[in-house]
Parts: sequence; structure tokens; C-alpha cells
Amino acid sequence: MPTEQEIRDALTKVMDPELGKNIVELGMVRDIRITPDGEVGFALALTIPNCPLKNKMKADAEQALLALPGVKYVDVTFAQLSPAELQAAMEKGRGNLPQLNLLNKIDRVLCVLSGKGGVGKSSVTALLAVALAKQGKQVGILDADITGPSIPKLFGLPTGGLRGGEGGMLPAITCNGIKVVSINLLLKEEDAPVIWRGPMISGVIQQFWRDALWGSLDVLLVDMPPGTSDAAISVMQSLPVNGVVLVTSPQELAGMVVRKALNMTKTMNVPVAGVIENMAYFTCPDCGKQHDIFGPSHAGEIAKTAGAPLLARLPLRPQLAMLGDAGQIEEADAPEFEQIARQLMAME
Repeated sequence: MPTEQEIRDALTKVMDPELGKNIVELGMVRDIRITPDGEVGFALALTIPNCPLKNKMKADAEQALLALPGVKYVDVTFAQLSPAELQAAMEKGRGNLPQLNLLNKIDRVLCVLSGKGGVGKSSVTALLAVALAKQGKQVGILDADITGPSIPKLFGLPTGGLRGGEGGMLPAITCNGIKVVSINLLLKEEDAPVIWRGPMISGVIQQFWRDALWGSLDVLLVDMPPGTSDAAISVMQSLPVNGVVLVTSPQELAGMVVRKALNMTKTMNVPVAGVIENMAYFTCPDCGKQHDIFGPSHAGEIAKTAGAPLLARLPLRPQLAMLGDAGQIEEADAPEFEQIARQLMAME
């Protein structure tokens, strides 16, 4: 039968596909068991409980161990890395991520996350980018919502707007100089569906980060997909995220789903930079009275739970929706975002 060291050596062939290093180096192998009748087992400590790639790593481990002399059966159980172990594994993984474009210099990466669709996350991302650009910042947007991209439409960017060069992928550029990479800029028709499974989506997100010629950016905004599945996990693990902006709306249902996203950021050890409540109220154009159309606010509670500032409560403004539909979001008058941009850039 193999020794424990021989088992560890064999398991160095098993890679974590997201972090790009082997499971031994990442500290994911524990409780190795060897029995005289040819059974070998160990616990595979995952980065998150529902890791979408855990079965692939398990199968790779079984194959590697069954190749050892005397091994007849392999038993792989699952465990979970502690927060400290997770942070250490992610740091090792990030250090191994390939960086094709060494000329890229991105000072800050902020993810705009909701956990739920329909709360205006993409609009917030676009308006925040516009405000930052108007303040003289060099801004990029990575549209990580692969199956439901909205950013090109908001800025009026045509399909086919991404070009390849010798050094990598050239982002599309808006009127205000905002660099944009999105799957819709690669499609022939903007309403063509992207029917891909999780690993392919995760791979494209990593490619957008790795292969795009972002150049020098003060901030890269990542328009996150809704939910807390593998696409969101890929962003958190693959990009050096400095903080997350949580977008919610007043409904209790939206708040509940956003709290799920908040708990994901805690699991991934990514700080929350602030909370924005969108569609918080409507101001009557005739009398000036505010109406809480979607009910009372829960943003304060979410911000308190997150330990982060409430950056803004944004009103319903039909004219913003009209400008977005027309691809003219850069013409919007949204002074609230100037203050939000200053607050975010002032944070450590």
C-alpha cells in the first residue's frame, strides 16, 4: 500500500480549475486514510460548500489514487476550508493566474452585486462609471453577466465592438472614454442567446479579465450576474476584488435575496464597500411629494448587517430608463452618483 506522502504526491496532479493550483498546495487535502485491504480515503476541503467543480476534482483525485500500486478503492468525502484557510488558498491562486497583458495597471476592482435580477444593478454600474469618468477617472466595465448582458445596450455600443489585436482583446470605448468588455460585443445580434453551462461562463469571465487590453485604469467596475452561483464565485476567486457595492430595492423579497449575496461576500472574504437602494421612492412631479411605491426601506438594516455605509437611496426616474433604452445613459443627469463615486474612491 502507498504511504501518506505517496498519496499526497499523487494528489498534486489534481488541480482546482478556478484557482489554478493543485489541491495539496492549496491546503485542501486532509484526514488521509489508508486501510490494509486497499482502500484509500481523504477529505477534500472546498472553498465553498456548493463548489460547482467539486465533482470534477473528486473524479480527478480518484483517478490519480487508483493509479497507485495496491489501491483498489478510493473514498473522497467533502469538508470546507476555514475562513483563514480560504483566504490563504485564494491568495495562492490569485498569484498563479496568468496575466497576458503586463501593461495593464488597474488600481481598484469594484463589483456591483445584487444577488437578484431586476433591481437596476446594470444601470447603477453604468451611471457610476459615467460619474467616475466625469470626475477624470480612467474607468472600465467588465460585464460579467454573460447570459443577460445589459451594459452595451445602455451605452449604445453596437454588436461586434470587440476587436482582437496582437496583445489581446481591445475593449469597446464609449463617448466618455469608458472601456467596456461584454459578451454582447462579440455576438452578431444583440438578442442572440448565450446557452452555456457554468464552466464555460466562468472561463469567459476570466478571459475578459486576463486577455483584455485595459491599459491604466483607476477603477474597473464588474457588473455581476444575479445570484450566487458559479459565475459570481468565479469573479470573486479570479479577480483581485477590492470591494463590493450591494444594490437592493425596498421590497422585503429583494432584501432577502441581497442578504444571500451579502453572506456570499462574507464566505469569500470580500469586503462590502457600500449599499445602494435603487427605486427607493417616486417624487410626484406635480406636488413634489415622495411616494414609497415598493414599500418601506430596508436598506439601513442591510447596511448595518454588512457593516458598510448606505451610499444612497435612489428615486425612480423614468427619464433614466428612457435614456438607457436609447443607448444614451452618458447623457443622464444623475447628481447622486457624483457623491457615490467620491465616497467609493475615498475608501481604502
